[in-house]
Amino acid sequence: MTHHGNSVVTISAKNGSCKTGLQFAKNVLLLAHGLIGLGLKRGGVVAISALNSDLYLEWMLAVAYVGGVVAPLNYRWSLEEAILAMNQVRPVMLVIDSSSNYWHSGFRVELIPSLLWKVLMDTNGDQDCSFCDMLTTESLRTVSSKFASFSPCWAQEDGEGVVLICFTSGTTGRPKGVMINHIALIVQSLAKLEIVGYREDDIYLHTAPLCHIGGISSAMAMLMVGGCHVFIPKFDAISAIDAITHYQVTSMITVPTMMADIVYTFKRKKIGNGLESMKKVLNGGGSLTLQSIEETINIFPKARLISAYGMTEACSSLTFKTLYDPKDEKSIGNQKSTSIFQSGGVCVGKPAPHIELRIEVENSSHVGRILTRGPHVMIGYWGNFQLDATNPINEGWLDTGDIGQIDGDGDLWLVGRNKGRIKSGGENIYPEEVENVLLQHPGVAAVVVVGVPDTRLTEMVVACVHIKDDWRWVEFSSTSPRNQNSEYLSANILQQFCKEMNMTGFKIPRRFVPWKSPFPVTSTGKIKREQVRTDVSSNLNESLSKL
Repeated sequence: MTHHGNSVVTISAKNGSCKTGLQFAKNVLLLAHGLIGLGLKRGGVVAISALNSDLYLEWMLAVAYVGGVVAPLNYRWSLEEAILAMNQVRPVMLVIDSSSNYWHSGFRVELIPSLLWKVLMDTNGDQDCSFCDMLTTESLRTVSSKFASFSPCWAQEDGEGVVLICFTSGTTGRPKGVMINHIALIVQSLAKLEIVGYREDDIYLHTAPLCHIGGISSAMAMLMVGGCHVFIPKFDAISAIDAITHYQVTSMITVPTMMADIVYTFKRKKIGNGLESMKKVLNGGGSLTLQSIEETINIFPKARLISAYGMTEACSSLTFKTLYDPKDEKSIGNQKSTSIFQSGGVCVGKPAPHIELRIEVENSSHVGRILTRGPHVMIGYWGNFQLDATNPINEGWLDTGDIGQIDGDGDLWLVGRNKGRIKSGGENIYPEEVENVLLQHPGVAAVVVVGVPDTRLTEMVVACVHIKDDWRWVEFSSTSPRNQNSEYLSANILQQFCKEMNMTGFKIPRRFVPWKSPFPVTSTGKIKREQVRTDVSSNLNESLSKL
């Protein structure tokens, strides 16, 4: 493949099409002209539901350029969820692609009174009649030829106006529309350029959906540096590995579930050598286990592996930590160290330069609520401008909803989510803290810890465990797991393991559930903990091992 020089190049792995930076920029400007000609006003909300593509990125930039507000919708939602989201933000335009089997295939314009236009993003020549009365990207670009010049409206906002409404992934409750301005996206991009080290010669694979802040912020960073973009419509491990191999991809972002799928597929396909073109892997959406770190290093031996902790309300990443650097013998991956894990939490690194962090403690402990302040913080939730984060009384501090502490080196240790906190016997227990210990057992593949109602304790700690393929779950008791075959697991074995790892007694799970089906997750890979809790609670009167 020829080098892309000083311009952005976009490549669609689906059809092999290639677009230079000049072509990409011209398409954005032509589309922006068309939107102005059509009558899109400053502040008009444009909802987009589509799979990843260069056209998606062009639409986001064109809407922002003319002063509109982009509202990416999750294509995996149900029709009801999509209607709820659109009724919140009241878009004047809905842009969809021709992909089938998603909610927009059954959508009707009259369901959203605010809609003035419906646009088909792509045209592949075989659309059914339901698309016939729609505008298209190409038709808008044709209209744009009538407008020779115009001034972009966003410049009048001085960067502080809303440019993006990004919906939270909704692990509990209804997703909220997070309002993000131009400045937040710019400083987040600069942070990623500085810390992750994106460069002009990078070839970036879009693994994360462009409807989520992680995918958006990394795409903006790569646009800012002028790198090459490779698109697969949506993530699956086979397509990702094929694209990495074919296009010699150098950087990508993942969440733990994505990396687990890549590791599994890599092993199943029995690919002999590692994927040595990869130089940077940024993992967010949850911490990787030590085994996952080791497996990732084996697959991407020349890549820096960096973890990021963040949230939609903070425009993506707050802190970064290098887990492995092939050029640094002291990095965690080289040392096979457990230094990022402690019984009290997981080390998620230091904040980016523009970010302030503070711990709001409730007692003499160093552990408390994690607060953040800076230009990255959202304006607020759509429809609710009177937000605590922007209230002068709180001096602009945003409560992340997470619990943690900052050590003497300035590293943030994440203990857990305040909402997921378990109250057992009068003590506070954070499920992530228990999960981090159990994940260090060689027989545990995945685990979700929840609190279920209990008449004596208020809540009882229950661990739902996926065991590894070559291990078996047994119901017999064992006070001395060392006498048991190492390929067997039981509740007693895991309880004893927790004790050996110096876990405080009241935090050790009272019950263990050998979980057979995949854990329910959001589209960003976050566990739907409340759903797991409900499933466990409703089955407590049955045999837990049958779940």
